[in-house]
Amino acid sequence: MSSISARALASVLSGWREATAAPAYSALAGRVRLLILDGRVPLGTRIPAERDLAAQLGVSRTTVTAAYAELRDAGYLDSVRGSGSVARLPARAPVSIENVHSGYLDFSKASLPAIPLLADAARRAAEALPAYLGDSGFDPIGLPVLRTAIADRYTARGLPTEPEEVMVTIGAQHAIALLARTLLGRGDGALVESPSYPHAYEALRLTGARLVPVSVTTDDGWDEPAIEQALQRASPAMGYVMPDFHNPTGRTMSPELRERMLAIAAKQGTTIVADETTAELAIDESAATLPLAAYGPAVLIGSVGKTVWGGVRIGWIRAERQLIQKLTRARSAGDLGTPILEQLIVADLLDDFPPVLDARRAQLRRGRDHLESELRRAFPEWRVPHVAGGMTAWINLGAPVSSQLTLAARNEGLLLAAGPRFGIDGAFERFLRIPFGHPTEEIDRAVSALETAWGSLARGPMLDSSYLAEVV
Repeated sequence: MSSISARALASVLSGWREATAAPAYSALAGRVRLLILDGRVPLGTRIPAERDLAAQLGVSRTTVTAAYAELRDAGYLDSVRGSGSVARLPARAPVSIENVHSGYLDFSKASLPAIPLLADAARRAAEALPAYLGDSGFDPIGLPVLRTAIADRYTARGLPTEPEEVMVTIGAQHAIALLARTLLGRGDGALVESPSYPHAYEALRLTGARLVPVSVTTDDGWDEPAIEQALQRASPAMGYVMPDFHNPTGRTMSPELRERMLAIAAKQGTTIVADETTAELAIDESAATLPLAAYGPAVLIGSVGKTVWGGVRIGWIRAERQLIQKLTRARSAGDLGTPILEQLIVADLLDDFPPVLDARRAQLRRGRDHLESELRRAFPEWRVPHVAGGMTAWINLGAPVSSQLTLAARNEGLLLAAGPRFGIDGAFERFLRIPFGHPTEEIDRAVSALETAWGSLARGPMLDSSYLAEVV
């Protein structure tokens, strides 16, 4: 059974007593509850003993005892004498899709509904499927027709690519995990951005790698001296970056920094992996940016999860042939191949992809403009950046209350991912990520819920939110 130390839990509980008039034990219980709901304390994890956590937080043991009791009563802890307390979710009746979507808004994910063209593409793919049914169906590298279509897409974006430089994966997350497993060993350094995509952190940590963070901000972008120092001093085996419309800040890396970063990485023996899943979602710019590998040696990750639909689990890796072959040999430890029918669907769509991107950009432009306008109206004290592309806004709340606000928003039927979800060890309590791919009427509902939640922070104890656990 995994466990979290008192020091580690205290680090992600930073600011737990601020911005609420609730009793200390209730505020502590609320924050631990949110950590469990957000997955920052995984289910089944043994949490620290009461005395140890009290010492780390500088509070009485009575406060921690009362907080644990509240969590047990709400169903978030199981406690066995002599074995400690373990994180869990309250027991619930089976949750139906209708219940999940009944009146609640899920803004915790940066995603879009499926494109209208998807159903027709699926029918055409089903008609093409019989030609492939004579084979085993286990495809560890990707159908030639799809690898060619992906290579042609890179070539059209200014990076000449051959099909042999492409591997098709089961989405971008699968690509991240496969690369991490192949390129990293226990104790190796892995350069990462902070904040960043939380599931990438998880994939890198599973290899036993040591994360080496560099800062990205909405105001200044990447901390360029920190990148150079991290590469030169830590010599990480791998670096994971999002140079185009970075998630969550929305920033895009300059051509000069791309060239300098890749040159230093090549000298140090660091493999830079660029997640480009939102690279073609420019909102204000008509010209597409060059893929990172056009500036120097880099491995690229792409997918259709943000452009077509998250339910089509197709991603890819673009790399040198030697690495593609190595990845193919390593892949069988995790899976045996990418589904054939979904590959045919994506190959069909990539045959005429610009209209898909144009429609997505228009959709995101409407949402971005509306969200920025409404947030500035409702929360003049917040700093709302203008982003040129991607799917999210990284809002500066002006106070370290992101987790408290997220918990209060759940009481209003709005699901959000708190700022620390995108950091390492509890950072970014001043920030909140809000996606803008939703229709304007849903954005209005979300802003209204945020107004109510924001107003409740200083008015007293928060209501119990356990009834929303099943929709997280």
